Amino acid sequence: MKKISIITCFLIGVVFINSCNRDYLNTKPQDRISSSATWSDGALSTAFVLNVYSFLGYGGFEEQALAAYTDEAMFTHAGRNINTFTEGNEEPGALAWMSATYYWDNMYSAIRNANVALENLPTATFDDAALKDQLLGEAHFLRAYYYQQLVRFYGGVPLVDRTYGLNEDYSLPRNTYEECVNFIVADLDQAAQLLDGKSTVDGRASKIAAMALKARVLLYAASDLHDATKAKANSSVLSGFGNIELLAYTSGDQQARWQAAQTAAKAVLDVAQGYKLDLSAPASAEEGKMNYQSIAMGGKSATGDAAAAVELIFQRTSTTLYTQEDNWPLGGIHYGINNGPNGYHNWAGNTPIQLLVDDYEMMDGSKFDWNKPEEKAHPYTNRDPRLYATILYDGAGWKPRPNDVVGRDPANQLQTGYYSDGSGGFINGIDTRESPVENWNGSRTHYYTRKFIDANPALPDNQSNGQIVPWPFIRYTEMVLNYVEASIELGQEDVARTWLNKIRFRAGMPAVTDAGTALRDRYRNERRIELVYEEHRYHDARRWMIAAQTVGRGIKAINVQATLKPGKSPLVPYQHDETVYDYTYTVQDNTENETRVWKDKMYFRPINRDEISKNDKLIQNPGYQ
Repeated sequence: MKKISIITCFLIGVVFINSCNRDYLNTKPQDRISSSATWSDGALSTAFVLNVYSFLGYGGFEEQALAAYTDEAMFTHAGRNINTFTEGNEEPGALAWMSATYYWDNMYSAIRNANVALENLPTATFDDAALKDQLLGEAHFLRAYYYQQLVRFYGGVPLVDRTYGLNEDYSLPRNTYEECVNFIVADLDQAAQLLDGKSTVDGRASKIAAMALKARVLLYAASDLHDATKAKANSSVLSGFGNIELLAYTSGDQQARWQAAQTAAKAVLDVAQGYKLDLSAPASAEEGKMNYQSIAMGGKSATGDAAAAVELIFQRTSTTLYTQEDNWPLGGIHYGINNGPNGYHNWAGNTPIQLLVDDYEMMDGSKFDWNKPEEKAHPYTNRDPRLYATILYDGAGWKPRPNDVVGRDPANQLQTGYYSDGSGGFINGIDTRESPVENWNGSRTHYYTRKFIDANPALPDNQSNGQIVPWPFIRYTEMVLNYVEASIELGQEDVARTWLNKIRFRAGMPAVTDAGTALRDRYRNERRIELVYEEHRYHDARRWMIAAQTVGRGIKAINVQATLKPGKSPLVPYQHDETVYDYTYTVQDNTENETRVWKDKMYFRPINRDEISKNDKLIQNPGYQ
């Protein structure tokens, strides 16, 4: 009876409303906009396309970074599903951590929205042809970008170029790798044509951005991982895969693909502009450091050069153009608190590992060598200036400490070591995991990230208002490096050295004179150092098929101890001082959170088992159950 009473009251209410307003069924919902309204209004159409950008998320400024899947970084906090990948245990039904910026389902949602725009904009009724072309160009670019994300993580994927109705069959097979590359390139060519002559806005696609993304896609396509013959020769897992066409070219000439990659990269170099790439000799060490720091800040820091903003070809802005910074402190403007030192009340998320630090050259261009006594005794002296703009190490100067910590460190120096107390014991540095400040947030490698954290001393990292630093999806120097790589593979070594030295001069490093394999190795290390933490190393190590020597090397950390020199007393409060202390640096294996291995199945990520269940035409990547 109670249910009947409720229903009766509801019906009476409906009749009452109907008697008062017979048009109530014709009212428009106030919380949404109809499709016809969207495509009849330029501002609403723009808003729709801006929403397609939202799938870019925070770019690489997430709490967990792709760097933690490489020989760049270790993620400090356990239980985040990082080790599922790095220990080789990822399976379709037990996925490791994945960023939403390449997660299968999320990318297809983004692609569907781009397809909606591409289907409706040609017949949109608002009266602004230039705006219509611009939005179409941006939609083509975004669809290409999201497909590029899928392809470089998974290989060939189903190509969907239209929206599907409710009763249609969504089951589609994976397209070949070659078909995917051709589709993406066609989208980018169309985008470049539509965006030609259009005004550019930070964070939105442009003609040059479309050209640059094309150059990247073609570089990947030319690489060994995507040449079936070389892929199978270098991996038993790939050689046993019966559908290698999903992952690599099975015909055609790899050299022709390198030529296409070189041509595309040079086209960008000819129309865009980089930062300080016109030097005829190396900058000073201090200038080199400041140049790199300014680039990392995207020209946005008061402590750098605003002219460095020219480097950015496509960026994720931190001014909420299309993604609200509302998930504090998970990403975006909060990179500082996520990754900074715990002695500043930060969280030490993605910390540099020793293998990265060791790959920074000496100032004379020679390799750093632990077997050389002077270098072992002073491992942070006389190194590539980019080291000092990228990594915080024991004794490095940094910002003023928070008020409750300044008494422990008035010198504002990183303390990631252990220092003699003069009584046979040691004082724990305040940025260690044994810190008296926040021991649960300390680095496990005894390093911290400096790149992408604004060095402005007036900007504390551990504040909710964060920092304004753009994420560099694509920057000019990547195009230079792409051009260098293609030139090396085509045997044009003079061209390669000329452009590689432009980057080195800006960083304060001497010219290279290498040739052959030595030049390729030097280039690969230069790319590693220049683009560190920009989400390139993960892909580079795979497409070069050297991942067994990167992730497979495991994690090494540094242990720093300071003992008092004879006759000296400990400094209270402590500060780094080589006239008082003798410092020793010991490289150690670190397996606290993960014991890294490399398995060839890791060249590609597994397709989620749920996706396979929904679409029985999908073929799983090799090596997965």
